[in-house]
Amino acid sequence: MKHRYLKNVTTLSMAAERCIGCGKCTEVCPHGVFEMEGRKARIAEKDLCMECGACALNCPANALEVQAGVGCAAAIIYGWFSGQEPTCGCSDDGGSACCG
Repeated sequence: MKHRYLKNVTTLSMAAERCIGCGKCTEVCPHGVFEMEGRKARIAEKDLCMECGACALNCPANALEVQAGVGCAAAIIYGWFSGQEPTCGCSDDGGSACCG
């Protein structure tokens, strides 16, 4: 089973017109966010992204962008390690919950 984080919060974006079809993103992504379609990569399941940044760092065409280590994905990971409730400061109450 694939682990999804929070729906529609990842900072991952792709400039499809820049993709050269090398497939590096499909090789380095630990959660299978990308797939090859024809001769180009595409984002198959964006909500699987944990914002690690491996795809953007390995894309020779600079077709991918992700703000690694920010936002709700980082807050969830920090919460796991610290044993605290995730907080990223984006909720209406000033940050007591993550994107709630």
